[in-house]
Amino acid sequence: MKQILNPRLVIFILAIIFGVGLSLPSLFHIKGPQISLGLDLQGGLNLLLGVKTQEAIKSKYSSIASSINYEAKKSNILLDGIHSDSESVTFDLIDTDEASNLSDILNKLDGIKIESNNNHYIITLTPLEEETIKKNAISQAIGTIRNRLDQFGLAEPSVTQQGKEDILVQLPGIKTAEEEQRARDLISKSAHLQMMAVDEERNARVQTMTDLEAQKYGDVILPFANTAEGGEKILLKAVPILDGNMLTDAKVVYDQNHQPVVSFSLDSQGAKIFADFSGANVNKRMAIVLDGKVYSAPVIRERIGGGSGQISGGFSVEQASDLAIALRSGALLAPMQVLEKRSVGPSLGQDSIKASMIALASGFILVVGFMIVYYSMAGVIASVALIVNLFLIIAVMAIFGATLTLPGMAGIVLTVGMAVDANIIINERIREALKAGENIVRAVHLGYINASRAIFDSNITSLIASILLYAYGTGAIKGFAITTGIGIIASIITAIIGTQGFYQAILPKISKTKHLYFWFGINKKD
Repeated sequence: MKQILNPRLVIFILAIIFGVGLSLPSLFHIKGPQISLGLDLQGGLNLLLGVKTQEAIKSKYSSIASSINYEAKKSNILLDGIHSDSESVTFDLIDTDEASNLSDILNKLDGIKIESNNNHYIITLTPLEEETIKKNAISQAIGTIRNRLDQFGLAEPSVTQQGKEDILVQLPGIKTAEEEQRARDLISKSAHLQMMAVDEERNARVQTMTDLEAQKYGDVILPFANTAEGGEKILLKAVPILDGNMLTDAKVVYDQNHQPVVSFSLDSQGAKIFADFSGANVNKRMAIVLDGKVYSAPVIRERIGGGSGQISGGFSVEQASDLAIALRSGALLAPMQVLEKRSVGPSLGQDSIKASMIALASGFILVVGFMIVYYSMAGVIASVALIVNLFLIIAVMAIFGATLTLPGMAGIVLTVGMAVDANIIINERIREALKAGENIVRAVHLGYINASRAIFDSNITSLIASILLYAYGTGAIKGFAITTGIGIIASIITAIIGTQGFYQAILPKISKTKHLYFWFGINKKD
């Protein structure tokens, strides 16, 4: 037994057990790690989204205005007409003696330019800060969308940046119009939560007030999400009390009427601001605003500590769950618009799978047949190595949860071809040694030594190319790089290590044979 087993053969046997064992769940859809099929194989939704980065700049100015307003009130500094838009934050300092204290507050803010003239202040962002905010809006949107889709339960969604300000989202497995609409809503929902004070003094005139007039008062007119709330519009202070970046958790709970609502929690700073505002504005209303719509505007009865609140809007359980996911994942710094939508039908995926599997299977059978006919038992050994190679690719992809795409299947076919090439090189070197008069033991030894150099050189350069394709490629190119990379490593294990271990195990037997045609497909006199 010790003469049969050798380190290379042990590695080969372990590779067989590993490859076959971990491929079965993917091949027979049983419990265990499985390969996920890409958009081109199982159908789904392809979305190209444009990010409105200028809105992220506007949101930043709103946040700066909110921060200045809060800090000034905390320090008893009186400001008048604080206003923010997409280009600046402006306000007037009422008491000139507080200029020094106001400067201390403003100097704590990063990335801004401060202009002041006769106590009128204009706060703008530096060009570098604006560029940083735009880049952050893109990267944050990608991360937020991935997080939302993961929590949504979709398998293997692909979210990648396209160009400078666009995002490509591929959602395999989306088949019905309802699933598509729900996924689109979840992706595009800004989930921008704000708490805003109601302008009680002027709200009675809100139905006749124009947006321009409201702006003159430092207010904004927003609609109710549910008109049953008691009115269609409400007048709010434009500078929010706080916003969703202070939110730490959101979950679905049920109110006293057993209706689903979304309960949220704030961090310590948000909780303090919330408590301070509610304590100073008892018997006044505070609106909970989500994505520019007012969900509720309850009257504050007492100081609210604890930093938590609820959003009620006549939600279904599904809608409340999606909203909680969006809030937990964080608000998008900038809203997005769908630039292109393409649905890939499941029938196209099935056709693609069928055609690709036929190509893969028929090509594999032809190659195995040729190897056996041309190299006899050496061809059988090489074919076993090819089959193990295929199992190893499937097993490794399943373990890492890789997604199989059409380019990925092309990569598998390519690596099987490379593995065949490696086996042919080895068998030809062995044949050459036998024809040169070497005995079988030495011929096998020389065959592997001479072939290994060429195989290693070829595989290493191909592996480097695969790594670079994976590092710098996107989408389908990554899928191709993954399968070729795994296939190359599997080819080295099976073709060089595995088959050599097998030969070492049977060499004592075949070294005495005179039937070279049976073992290597040649005659001595060839």
